[in-house]
Amino acid sequence: MAEGQNVRKLVDIKNERLSFFTPAGEVKALNDVSIMLDEGEVLGIVGESGSGKSVTAYSLMGLTAHPGKLLDGTLWFNGHQIETMTEKEMRKIRGNEVSIIFQDPMTSLNPVYTIGNQIEEVILLHTDKKRKEAHERAKELLELVGINEPEKRLKQYPHELSGGMRQRVMIAIALACEPKLLIADEPTTALDVTIQAQILELMMKLKEKLGMAIIMITHDLGVVASMCEKIAVMYAGKIVEYGTAEDIFYHPKHQYTKGLIRSIPRLDTKEHERLVPIEGTPVDMLNPPKGCPFAPRCEECMKICLREMPPVTNFGDAHYTQCWLNQKEEMEGGTANE
Repeated sequence: MAEGQNVRKLVDIKNERLSFFTPAGEVKALNDVSIMLDEGEVLGIVGESGSGKSVTAYSLMGLTAHPGKLLDGTLWFNGHQIETMTEKEMRKIRGNEVSIIFQDPMTSLNPVYTIGNQIEEVILLHTDKKRKEAHERAKELLELVGINEPEKRLKQYPHELSGGMRQRVMIAIALACEPKLLIADEPTTALDVTIQAQILELMMKLKEKLGMAIIMITHDLGVVASMCEKIAVMYAGKIVEYGTAEDIFYHPKHQYTKGLIRSIPRLDTKEHERLVPIEGTPVDMLNPPKGCPFAPRCEECMKICLREMPPVTNFGDAHYTQCWLNQKEEMEGGTANE
């Protein structure tokens, strides 16, 4: 471990800049992203499609797709400096120390192999267990994630299982080596609401039982409300607001965060009250604006918002945002730092 690295932090990403160099030009996917996560914590990364949520998580596993390239920043995970590691070294920590659940289990599971084969393969690859021991471990894992008749399920193929059961199998595979960090990339997108709730509840039970940390990637603030201790709100490759769940839901400071919250259906509203959408379209990442990326869609946009990126405004130890409105309040003696 390098000198000065914080031993308490499981994840410590600092000032990450990552671009995809396409024939059309440079897509600036991540621009100065910083994330910290302690052991056993649950972090939600929220934002609309294309905001950089998945790219951030995949870069932590060394899975940045071609033609993506890390341009700047440091990525520490569990004492490993990710950007300096070779592919061979990365293979040792994928599955063992960090695992990922993808959003569509049907495309993640191999259709020509049984469930048992696919779980056992992971166990044999990452541990010194023999085939019989791997089979018993696979059965244990299916029981752990709440799948009935595990012996029967191990002999079945992915198409023979429902969407919810396939997602449970993906969780079982991710937990095969009891990783310290589980990355869940929109794990409930393809599932109906009832099954969504079951999967989220299962993940929280497993988190308590195994003591692992979770990064939950989603575009749905409702998903993170009940399970995340901290939330990072991303827009156009930047973290525009970061704080505890209470900070984000009850004291949002960025206009994009407020817009996301206004667009959530509520149970305590008056009958027939309309949802308020965020007007406009996402930023063109080939030509991002000079100033705040959300400025063209912001109802409170000022001239300086279009010209310059706002500095960070802190509202305590764990809550910060980048918004000129908060700077304006602070300069006018407002409540920005109260």
